[in-house]
Amino acid sequence: MSLPPDFAAQIVRWQRSHGRSELPWQNTRDPYRVWLSEVMLQQTQVTTVLGYFARFLDRFPDVAALAAGTEDEVFGLWSGLGYYSRARNMHRCAQEVVARFGGAFPHTAAELVTLPGIGRSTAAAIAAFCFGERVAILDGNVKRVLTRVLGFDGDMSSSAQERALWDLATQLLPPDGQREAVAHYTQGLMDLGATVCLPRKPSCMICPVNASCVGLRQGTPERYPVKTRKLKRSAQSLWVLLARDAQGRVWLEKRPAKGIWAGLHCLPVFDSRDDLLAALPSGVAHGAQDLPPFVHVLTHKDLHMHPVLLQGVQPQGEGARWVEAQEWGRLGLPAPMRKLLEAGEA
Repeated sequence: MSLPPDFAAQIVRWQRSHGRSELPWQNTRDPYRVWLSEVMLQQTQVTTVLGYFARFLDRFPDVAALAAGTEDEVFGLWSGLGYYSRARNMHRCAQEVVARFGGAFPHTAAELVTLPGIGRSTAAAIAAFCFGERVAILDGNVKRVLTRVLGFDGDMSSSAQERALWDLATQLLPPDGQREAVAHYTQGLMDLGATVCLPRKPSCMICPVNASCVGLRQGTPERYPVKTRKLKRSAQSLWVLLARDAQGRVWLEKRPAKGIWAGLHCLPVFDSRDDLLAALPSGVAHGAQDLPPFVHVLTHKDLHMHPVLLQGVQPQGEGARWVEAQEWGRLGLPAPMRKLLEAGEA
């Protein structure tokens, strides 16, 4: 496969004149801020991340502060972003940076990737932006740009084909010794994928590398990247106990360390209404009131939530307790639980 000439230089020039530069994690060589943004932006839109990013920096201004924070504090600030394993790994990563590296992020992608929650592309982004290392990233946006430009039709669900694209991505990097160019090139690929080379209806006419794009030349850029293996959607029904006492407090438990919503504070969840009623103290099941069900959509699963309200009775359960609204508002809660509780406060 032939590589387009001057590809890196074209991306660098375009980024300097048309790329994004106003985001709060840009124009910095602070690896903590770059890392924080990279983790938050996984599976999440920029507009959503902006507020979370500011709140995290306000509470945890550096990696040492994050390492010293509690998991509940981290989950509380993360609440609503979803994919809570990111928050858990982020907290562990901060602790390892302090313990293993004296509170300073390592400077190479090879070392960064040994930290919890930092994959190859995230490690490369930190190393390129902050330390000028000549190393390729390959997140979703960049995969789309490169497969279209190169006409790379390997199945991206195959690890062998992904490795082949990594090799090509590395060959396309700016030459050795161009530290500034590496950072602009890396940002340029991200910007191009986010603003021009979109999944649907890409703006090919304003793309800086359209003359070299095989996908455009073929007339089918949207067929790239090729990925044949797709996860099937599934559905699950859950019954949720919303217990309130006379003071308006809610009954929350902390979820196990593994499984759905691991480690989060949560309303008690059951697989059936019968299971929920069986878990109540003797003689109070008749007071349980069914609330309108709703659907919470995950990436590959629809959760059909069936809330059941119980007033003025303390349920059973180890590790559970009454929690006031001022407190649960600061806890890490799964999004559907927060939605349910906030609806009750309205």
